[in-house]
Amino acid sequence: MTTTIRRVDYFKVGIANKPGEAARLLDVLKAEGVNLVAFTGFPRGRRAQADFIPEDAAAFKEAMKKAGVNVGQKKSVFLIRGDDRVGAMSGILGKLGKAGINVTAVDAVTGGKDRFGGILWVHPRDVARSARILGAT
Repeated sequence: MTTTIRRVDYFKVGIANKPGEAARLLDVLKAEGVNLVAFTGFPRGRRAQADFIPEDAAAFKEAMKKAGVNVGQKKSVFLIRGDDRVGAMSGILGKLGKAGINVTAVDAVTGGKDRFGGILWVHPRDVARSARILGAT
């Protein structure tokens, strides 16, 4: 399999930075049958930020609304999938660097069975140009 890069929607949610908060939100999504393509979280000041990439954005927003959770506006991120190999992300990041595009954040992991995946953020003003450079669908 070749590497695929897709431009997908994600939603930012501010949460308390305390044990069990992310699990609580994931339980809400599970109970509502909302599948996530990716999820990441990190501390942000005294709180935390959780970024959700749902398979179905409308279902995600409805589930969060039912739970009384404020969801940030839809933003774009790049979802990367492919065969794992040495330097799997270097060419992708190199293309953006060569074009003068700064990567805001990146998460990349192996997925087992010789697969890897990643999430890559760029500044909103650079999303369309990055999509063209990366050949994102």
